[in-house]
Amino acid sequence: MEENQLQLAVKKCISPEMEAVAKQEGLEPELIRQRVEDGQIVILKGRMNEKRVVGIGKGLHTKVNASIGTSSDVCDVEHEKRKARIAEESGADTLMELSAAGDLDFIRRQVLDSVSMPVGNVPLYQAFCETIRKHKDPGKLDPERLFDLIEQQCADGIGFMAVHCGINLFSMERMRYQGYRYGGLCSKGGTLMIQWMLTNKRENPLFEQFERVCDILKQYDTVLSLGNGIRAGAIHDSLDRAQMAELVLNCELAERARERGCQAMVEGPGHVPLDEIEANIIVQKKMSNDAPYYMLGPLPCDVGAGWDHITAAIGAAQSSRYGADLICYITPAEHLALPNEEDVAVGVKTARLAAHIGDVVKLKGRADQRDKQLSKDRRDFKWNRQFDNLLFPEDARKILESRKSLSDKGCSMCGELCALKNAAVTLNTYLKGDKCNS
Repeated sequence: MEENQLQLAVKKCISPEMEAVAKQEGLEPELIRQRVEDGQIVILKGRMNEKRVVGIGKGLHTKVNASIGTSSDVCDVEHEKRKARIAEESGADTLMELSAAGDLDFIRRQVLDSVSMPVGNVPLYQAFCETIRKHKDPGKLDPERLFDLIEQQCADGIGFMAVHCGINLFSMERMRYQGYRYGGLCSKGGTLMIQWMLTNKRENPLFEQFERVCDILKQYDTVLSLGNGIRAGAIHDSLDRAQMAELVLNCELAERARERGCQAMVEGPGHVPLDEIEANIIVQKKMSNDAPYYMLGPLPCDVGAGWDHITAAIGAAQSSRYGADLICYITPAEHLALPNEEDVAVGVKTARLAAHIGDVVKLKGRADQRDKQLSKDRRDFKWNRQFDNLLFPEDARKILESRKSLSDKGCSMCGELCALKNAAVTLNTYLKGDKCNS
């Protein structure tokens, strides 16, 4: 059996994938290898390990995930394929294919064939969709079918998989004793697994047979993303006992996965007020020995529907700044509708910008160099050089060309009162030493 990235790192071997991540990040390959060995970096790969490589974790740029997928209300495979391509073109690093309607095997494989970036999924979706179609009752899920699906999806080329192992009888008890939830449960997979456990009066098989989960993913070098099934769906539920019990367990499971030879990262909450984001990340990092943290959003308020991509960008910038490693985008359609193609593009670009804002602080001296160069080029009216360092140059060109100044084909914002133009001579003279008498 071919060794996976973690096994190679433990053997002190630097793989081509580690070298690729090091080159992307401007770091030494040995540093990447060491952090893969320590479980602080995971390496995701595109379909069948032949396409794009993405490193996620300590000391790396914050990555952005886009999510797509069908629902029982909207099921159009070609639409999802277009959304997948748009997500990649807009700057997403990874994609989650979260379809919950239609021929799920066919949709997954079509999406995998549409992009080069690593694709993730949630196996519980297909497992429960099949069970409901067959038995009209999610409580009749056969755990053996779930494990078969996990292996089948890994074999298809899934690069990372959100598996809800941290929901167990103990974490559910925390919710019962707590006695309330302002936002209820917002995880589809988590809610269905809890329903299955209550119906069957049994432990979560994904927790009960955790080693089996790890062994399957390890074989295919699919990264385990420990799903956050009891995450807060409202800011007033943030850091409650139920959510924190699952986080504690997921951090422990990440460590157990590493010991088993399986790459793993931990998923974070969806709704977190601004003053609790740093605390949430500190707790996760400390309890997991700096395992990569995948933040879903987060949304620091609950009243932004229609503009939740902006709400999430504020949370994402803070998360990136404090050490989150992968950010899941939020689109303008969040809480309202299945995203369309325009929503996907806007969501990815907004999250990409938010991640960069955080990286300017987190990776000071590395991530902020393009900002420094752009500032100098803006000062010196070097338009083409400015575009070279923008995150979204084509969007900027479109605005400039449609509204450019009639006098010099530049920005039309200030006209004759342009501060940069008027300051150029005076400021340059002043800085060279010909200072005004005071």
